Formats: sequence, structure tokens, C-alpha cells
Amino acid sequence: MISGMKYIGILICLIALGGCKISLSGVSIPPTMKTVNVTVFENNAQLVVASLSSQFTEELKTRIRNQTSLSITPNDPQAVFSGSITGYNISPVAIQDNRTATAGANRLTITVSVKYVNNVNPKLSFEKSFDKYRDFKIAGSLQTQEAGLIKDVVQQLTEDIFNAAFAQW
Repeated sequence: MISGMKYIGILICLIALGGCKISLSGVSIPPTMKTVNVTVFENNAQLVVASLSSQFTEELKTRIRNQTSLSITPNDPQAVFSGSITGYNISPVAIQDNRTATAGANRLTITVSVKYVNNVNPKLSFEKSFDKYRDFKIAGSLQTQEAGLIKDVVQQLTEDIFNAAFAQW
């Protein structure tokens, strides 16, 4: 009798879950959305790195291409990402304990202002600022490390922006 109740309970759960949308990837894009546009994110930070604008824009496009079936197009898109890079800062976060104040660790912070317009479901549109950082120790010159640091921070930023737009959890 009890084992029969277990089977009925399992059957009820399966029927109830049958109407739910479960996504293991966490991405939730309406099936009617097919296209998106990513405009160039201009670098308006006080400290400008020449390649940062194009690097950020291309990384966001790559993330969308690799993790969705959306087509990127400038013509009549169903969603649009636009914005600007508003901050690029390198600052000390830990001072070494010695007679001359030198940084024991530094932090690269990049801030991006993003406007996401979802024409399929306007309630999911947003306009907000994202910032990410990476702590590092200078080994040699900053210029030798900077490209790798920027790449890491840009990847973190595009992941957060992608999740804000397509993984509403």
C-alpha cells in the first residue's frame, strides 16, 4: 500500500513538472527573439586604453554568439546592448610594511554603463552600471601584465551583463 503511494507521488511530481520550463544552462531567451545588436561601447573613462572599447564590444558579441542562437545584426534587432566604458582605474589595495610606501597588491577596476533594450519583453530591459576588478602584484612592468588583466576583467563584465539580460534568476 505504501509503495503504491510512492509511485502515485512520483507520478504527480512528474506531471506537475511537465508544464515547467527547466533550463540547465540558466539562459532564458524568449523563443520569438532571434536577433540582437551590440553597439560599440565608447571608452569615456578618464584613463583611456586604446583597444578597450573594441575588445569589450567584441567580447560581449562573442559571448552572445557562443551561448545563444541569436544572430547579431544592426538591422531591426529584437534586443539592443549599448553603453560606454565609464571607468578604468588602477589603484593600490595593500601597502607593504616597509619604510617606503609601495603597493603590495594593486587592483584594476573597469566600470561599464549598459543599456539593454528587450523589444520582445520590455519588462526585462534595464539600464545600469557594472564593475569588476582583478587584484594583482606587479611583476616586472605593468605594461607586460595589463593585457591579461584587462582580458580577465572584460570576461567577468560580459558574463555579468549577459546574465542580467538572459538569465533572470
